[in-house]
Amino acid sequence: MGAGAWGTALAKVLADAGNDVRLWTRRAELADEINDTHRNPGYLDDIELPKTIHATGDPAEALAGACTVLLAVPAQTLRTNLSQWTELIGDDVTLVSLAKGIELDTLMRMSQVIVQVTGVDPARVAVVTGPNLASEIADEQPAATVVACSDSGRAVALQRALSTGYLRPYTNADVIGAEVGGACKNVIALASGMAAGVGLGENTAAAIITRGLAEIMRLGIALGAKPATLAGLAGVGDLIATCTSPHSRNRAFGERLGRGGSMEQTLQATGGHVAEGVASCQSVLALAASYDVEMPLTDAVVRVCHKGLSVHEAVALLLGRSTKPE
Repeated sequence: MGAGAWGTALAKVLADAGNDVRLWTRRAELADEINDTHRNPGYLDDIELPKTIHATGDPAEALAGACTVLLAVPAQTLRTNLSQWTELIGDDVTLVSLAKGIELDTLMRMSQVIVQVTGVDPARVAVVTGPNLASEIADEQPAATVVACSDSGRAVALQRALSTGYLRPYTNADVIGAEVGGACKNVIALASGMAAGVGLGENTAAAIITRGLAEIMRLGIALGAKPATLAGLAGVGDLIATCTSPHSRNRAFGERLGRGGSMEQTLQATGGHVAEGVASCQSVLALAASYDVEMPLTDAVVRVCHKGLSVHEAVALLLGRSTKPE
């Protein structure tokens, strides 16, 4: 449900793995174009999609008879979309969150939003996350991902459905850790991009990634995540990919801000596509504050994105913090 870059890439993975796949698009004309040309012109235009993917602009058609529903809409629109689809979703369907974020108003993780909106047992909700840049996976470059679900049977079933010659899924029962890692790494990637944009080098990048991981682990552990999850693909792996890749929307957004662009200019340059971390940095920081968890990098990103602080001022603010043991 959602034909952006990640939704389209996973639709391709599922079709390549031999599954019957329907891809819901917000615009009916895009669905027709995907069915006619087997390409998604807005996202991953250079990738030919399997002919077994059937696109549709009708949610009822997309969801009819589905055994697994992958939710690939942005984090801040998940609640609104899902409330319109709930009555169309069959009994015992596995609901899979692909969005990486924390809801602004409620400070809920995506799996919590799904449970609240649909009323399903939390064991029916899974999360797919990891170092998964959509363009590389669509290009069939070798990658690994994490399928997190408290129901091991559903996790294994989804693992099999996603297994291809180029994507290796690992199962994990720690849904909290998988979601915290996925949401927070977008914020740290913004910081990494900002540093690159002002011309800072590899030492700075390594420090941001490492101290960013420390923030993520502090918050994750406070929420009940397992440290091993955040030391694996869903934490360190996703963090490295998103902070270092030119294909990362969050890093690229931060880099434009670091070069002196305003939020308005950066939005225009990216075609109006807001990086997920721009919204989620506020909710991540608020969630951390509610658990008395210190996240200085996240705080700096919030100040730059939403309070008018320059990137140079943010760097000075971070370096001016009191010294302490690592």
